[in-house]
Amino acid sequence: MEKTPSRLTAKPSWLLGQVAVHAHRLASDGFGEVGARGYHYRILAALDEFGAASQADLGRRCNMDRSDVVAALNELAEQDFVERTPDPDDRRRNIVTLTKAGRRQLQHMDQALDKVQDDLLEPLAAKDRQTLTRLLAQLLAHHQRG
Repeated sequence: MEKTPSRLTAKPSWLLGQVAVHAHRLASDGFGEVGARGYHYRILAALDEFGAASQADLGRRCNMDRSDVVAALNELAEQDFVERTPDPDDRRRNIVTLTKAGRRQLQHMDQALDKVQDDLLEPLAAKDRQTLTRLLAQLLAHHQRG
């Protein structure tokens, strides 16, 4: 096995990038086991937590490009996980709501993602997992203010 240069392994940015690759693969595999994708989870979670929203609001809330929102909503609507109806105040907009089937799918996705977290963070004790999550949230909040 090739050794990684110590200049790289001493840099948090490099370490975060490497772990992110593994996290993305694990999450993709986990979502795939329940017939879903990460974009589906973002949208269903936002609708469950905040209620019905326009497609544009979902894009902003989920940090997704408009075309990705439309594609994901098309996939979710085909499976009856969301319902799109014209906005009564602006017929050019659609309001998206979570269906009962969508709420069930979100529960399946939550279970899959919980397993992913356990796999990803397996070598860490519970307290270290909480500390890592807190520190990552702090970093993300700092850089999102920008």
